Order: sequence, then C-alpha cells, then structure tokens
Amino acid sequence: MKILELDVNSFSYELIKPEAALYEESKEQKAEFGEALVALTSIEEGDDESVAEKAAADIKGTANKLGRKKIVIYPFAHLSGSLARPKEAMEVVNRLYELCKRDGLDVAKSPFGWNKRFSIDMKGHPLAEQGRSFSRGEDAKVYKKVKPVEVNTAIVRKSDWSGLPASDHRTIGEKLDLYSFQEVSPGMVYWHPNGLVVYLELMRYIREKISEYGYQEIATPAIANIALWHVSGHIDHYMKEMFTFQSEGSTLGIKPMNCPSTIMVFKSRRWSYKDLPARLADFDKLYRNEISGALTGLFRLREFTQDDAHLFVRPDQVRGELVMLLRLVKELYGAFGLEYSAKLSTMPDSHLGDESLWREAEAALRGALEANGMRFGIKDKDGAFYGPKIDFEVKDSAGRDWQCATIQLDYQLPKRFGLTYTGEDGKEHEPVMIHRVIYGALERFIGVLTEHLQGRFPTWLAPVQVRVVSISDQTGGYATDVYGALRRDGIRAQLDASDRTLPYKIRDAQLQQVPYVVVLGKKEQEKGLVTIRDRNGKQTAGIKLDEFARQLKAEIAERRFVLGLK
Repeated sequence: MKILELDVNSFSYELIKPEAALYEESKEQKAEFGEALVALTSIEEGDDESVAEKAAADIKGTANKLGRKKIVIYPFAHLSGSLARPKEAMEVVNRLYELCKRDGLDVAKSPFGWNKRFSIDMKGHPLAEQGRSFSRGEDAKVYKKVKPVEVNTAIVRKSDWSGLPASDHRTIGEKLDLYSFQEVSPGMVYWHPNGLVVYLELMRYIREKISEYGYQEIATPAIANIALWHVSGHIDHYMKEMFTFQSEGSTLGIKPMNCPSTIMVFKSRRWSYKDLPARLADFDKLYRNEISGALTGLFRLREFTQDDAHLFVRPDQVRGELVMLLRLVKELYGAFGLEYSAKLSTMPDSHLGDESLWREAEAALRGALEANGMRFGIKDKDGAFYGPKIDFEVKDSAGRDWQCATIQLDYQLPKRFGLTYTGEDGKEHEPVMIHRVIYGALERFIGVLTEHLQGRFPTWLAPVQVRVVSISDQTGGYATDVYGALRRDGIRAQLDASDRTLPYKIRDAQLQQVPYVVVLGKKEQEKGLVTIRDRNGKQTAGIKLDEFARQLKAEIAERRFVLGLK
C-alpha cells in the first residue's frame, strides 16, 4: 500500500464516471471538506488487513501530530504500478476506513472505482506532504510467486514529458537542453551541460554571498549509522522517507538532512564564547525516499541539494544573526526580481521545551522581521516541534507561491547532543542553533526560476551568453577569431559556423534564449568591428569587440537582472 498524506486547507472532489469493473454506488456527486488530513491511497497486490492496520495507525498518528480532526480516505490508484484486483482493493480500502473510524475520529471516504475531478488547497509547512509505503513485511514472501529475473529495457529511457504545457519547467528544460529525468533514476536529475551551468552559477553566487557573512563550508558523509537520527529525534519524522540498508550487522542510512552531521563537526572540538557565532554551510546531496506518485520534475525529488547552513550562537547573539539572515534573503531574492512574503510560525500543540523559551524565541524572530522592515503573516501553531520559524514564499510570474527560504530557531538539538561552549565565566554553556536555507532546495529553486523567467535567464546565468555567427564562409575565419577572444575573456560564447541562412541562425539563437548574437559580415571584418543583436531584437552596429566584451563582463560581474546592453 502506498499513501500520500496531505495536510490541506480545503479539499473537494466531483464524481465523473466509474472507471473500474467494480465500483461503489454514491448518492452524492460532490463533496467538500475544510481543514483535513487527506490520504491518497493506492492498494497493491498482497495488501491485507495487517497492512491496513499499519496504515491506519500511521494516518491517525499524523493527524494527531498535525492537530487535524478530519480525515479523508481517497482511493488513488496512480501512486503505484502494481495494483491489487478491484475486489481485494475495495475491501482493503473499506477496512482502512473502518480502522480509522474505530477510535472515534471524524473520517470520510470517497467512493471506490470512480474517475473523479478533485481540488486541493495545500498548507505550506514542511510536513504538509508525506509519502508512506506499507507491506506485510517478511511474511509477504510466502504469498508471492518467485518469478525469473527479466531485464526491463522499457525503463532505460528518458521520461516522456510530451503533453505538458510549454510553460512547464520540464518542457523548457528539454527545449533548452538543461536537464532530463530518466526512468532508471526516478526522482533524480540528470544535469546536461547547459543546465549544470545554471546550477553551478547559482552555487557560486550563494557561496560568494555567505563568504561575505563569515560562513565556513564543510562536507559530511552521505551515510551514517541510524543511531545518529535516533539521537536527533528525526527518526520519528523521517524514518519512512529514509533510504536504509544493512551492513555488517548495523543499520545505516543515507542522510535526508544535514543538521545531525553538522552537529558532529561542531562536537569535534571545544568552543569558547569568543569563537561564536560559528556559521557552517553544507551543500551535500540529500536523499529522501518519496513515493513515486509525489515526484514532480524539479519540484519534488528523491535526490536534491540545499544551500544549507547551521549557525551555533550564544543566546545574546540570536537577534543579530537573525537580522543578518533576513538581510541575506532580501539581497538574494532581489537579484532575481522575485517577490516574496514572510510567515512567522508559532509553537505547535505538540512541542519540546518550556513555553517561556518558545515565547522568547518567537519574540526574537518577530523583532528581527520588524528590524528589517519586513511585513509578515502569522501561521499559528505551525512551527517545527523543536522551535518557531520564518518561512518565505516566493511569487512567480504566474502568481503562484513557492516556499523556498526558511529560518528556524532550535533550542532542542543542542540539548539532545550535549553541545556546549566555554563562557566568559569559565563555565559550560549551551549554544542556540539556527537552521536556515535561502534558496531552499536548489533544484526546486531552478524549477521556479525557469518557469518564472520562461527560460530567459539573465546573462550571468545563461548557459550560452553569446553566439557568434558569420554571414558567409568568407568571414568564417574572422568569426573564429572573435569567438576565441570572447572565450579568453571568460565569456560563455558559442560559434555557429553552419551553412544555414543568417535569419535562421538568429532565430535559433532567440529560441535558445541566448542573450546576445554577434553578427559578422564583410563590413565588420574589414573594419575589425562587430554588430550586436540582443534577444529583444535591439541591434547595435559598428561596435569594437573589446568595448562589447567590457560592457558584457560588467553586466555579468554585477549580475544584472535587466537584459540588454548598459
């Protein structure tokens, strides 16, 4: 059984027509629900009551954790490719419904076997979407026939995104040859040369920014004993989403987050009050075992990178660090012309630590927002279990909101790991930990940016910044010289030496969203000049190459967002 648990503001569905040989009759064609936990449920071969019991316990546990009183069981076959027969599937779904109701919870179920149209207004916190997978465990082997191993050549291919709108980042990525998704690596990105340029330039930018703020970069192992996440407490929230395996009698896990590993680096030496704050950044790959039905291009992945950092500070330094972090958010999102809004998430009902400490932490976050002149909303009782936080939602060109940056105050992990520093009084004191990401997941940010700009990356991010084209073969040698000079200047130039017509070459550069085209004909060659055409169609003739290169390098160095020559 596979389940996608969704914490929603509202959920509704409308029955269209039966789509299975066996389906449940229903008098109500439509249903609407307010705040609820929706469980999209896919029943697989071999699922039985024991699986339903596991799933029901998990659903009820999640509902309790999130404070949801309403549960909606929604049969959803699309999460799995190994579906049970309709009769068995309907029986398991109904049993799951009865088990959820058994403890007096308010549970609804949409009818089985229907094609439905549904609408979801999702909440935006990190636990709003949780994938789950349940089976009978070892005893399931008794019921399954052993089949010979077959090589499935069908999965050794690229994922098919045909039929998606032209504005979708997957369509744009294929058109501009940025990245692809292969069926042999579900939920992971294959970066092509063009896309890797964007990825690395964004990494370079954030590295430069945090260096200005005194960060140091670390790297930690991808694999650790599962005991690490038991100590941190993450095991209660992420065990089912972790990739784990056995080795020499121990259970090892591939890390789904960086904080416990960063703590191990901090614990490896003694710290004085003079050493703090310690700002440690980690850009390692992270892995979460999301169920296949939740995977969505660059937006929801199993392998991803965060521009992650953890700050270890004295209590008296909290306010100052938060103010600097908010300044960093302003600077970074301003570079992309992105609008954003901030939300302060307060203490949830289920939390660790004293309420007085929570109030102090919430006041620190509120004060930092006000000091930066940031307007913000309140997400009541939506903080992490270990501390309050500020979430930032970015608005793209289509008006959609995406949660990217987050800043979290944590007084609990330092306690769980026994973190200390030596104070001015010579005694041991406990630091405060600040978790923060600015881009969020870098892959998701690239997806948002790709759709926001529709592939028209500013020059500093563009995979190809200049395309050099010659009008005829007679100017081919001059074009090669110009191309070489631009490359030596550190400009990402490309030479089109094909025998296609000039209008075709210019049109192709425009379709590939190349910011500038250098057009070279006989006049340009004789005078040692160049003609520049930007992707907006503006043309500047008779400019010296070194002058163009100077202007272009200035635009790139300043990371100008507005296109065109300055």
